[in-house]
Amino acid sequence: MKIVRFRVNRAIKYGVLEDEEIRVMLGTPYAYFRSPGRPFRLTQTTYELKEVRLLAPCLPSKIVAVGLNYRSHAMERNLPIPDHPLIFLKPSTTVIGPEDDIVYPNVSKRVDYEGELAVVIGRKAKAVDKARARQYILGYTCCNDISARQEMQDDAGQVTRSKSYDTFAPIGPCIETDISPDDLKLELYQNGELRQSARTNDLIFPVDALVSFISNAMTLLPGDVISTGTPSGTGTPSGPGPMNPGDMVELKIEGIGTLRNYVVAQE
Repeated sequence: MKIVRFRVNRAIKYGVLEDEEIRVMLGTPYAYFRSPGRPFRLTQTTYELKEVRLLAPCLPSKIVAVGLNYRSHAMERNLPIPDHPLIFLKPSTTVIGPEDDIVYPNVSKRVDYEGELAVVIGRKAKAVDKARARQYILGYTCCNDISARQEMQDDAGQVTRSKSYDTFAPIGPCIETDISPDDLKLELYQNGELRQSARTNDLIFPVDALVSFISNAMTLLPGDVISTGTPSGTGTPSGPGPMNPGDMVELKIEGIGTLRNYVVAQE
């Protein structure tokens, strides 16, 4: 099931996308997820996809992002495999949706894409055991963990400033509830050129381990996002990129869809 959040006639609604048609959901998906086995309630109201504007499919109170979580990325950076997840936070003000603009800050000298599989939490999760982690997951979506690389270097590896500019977390286009995250194909394209390609079976710490590790450090709330890390193909001086104003960036994840955004200069 592909859950979308969208705007139509100045109203914001949730719905389920089937082909090119959206059936409106009664309420939010989190209300149903709190009661396992309770089905989503769909109305008889439908819209054609072309009639609406898709928004970010969730409104997280926080995005918990994971650094250095693909073996290919660790090899690319000549860094050792970490023995525990390396996490940091992105604020909710970074979130934008499909087709929205990524604003290139005037103060930044290099801004990079980082295509990632994202986990959307369905109900409050605290100190969750790894074996029960998927009981707390509503579904999966795409997240582009935009990074201002120069700021990261200037701050001696502290990532908060480099990751927290407004528009630095495109999310979408939907939340897919019926896939396994264990072996999905991920591809990122810059102006139609393939820049990143991997499968999620290369994750050092898989989804279940991340939900457990993070929820033992902080409470995860419905709609919160875990962005699971990026593969090779970004953030190295000799590699492709960086992004520039005028670029189109597309993140495609098997079973979920395509998240497309455009880079614009800050006014």
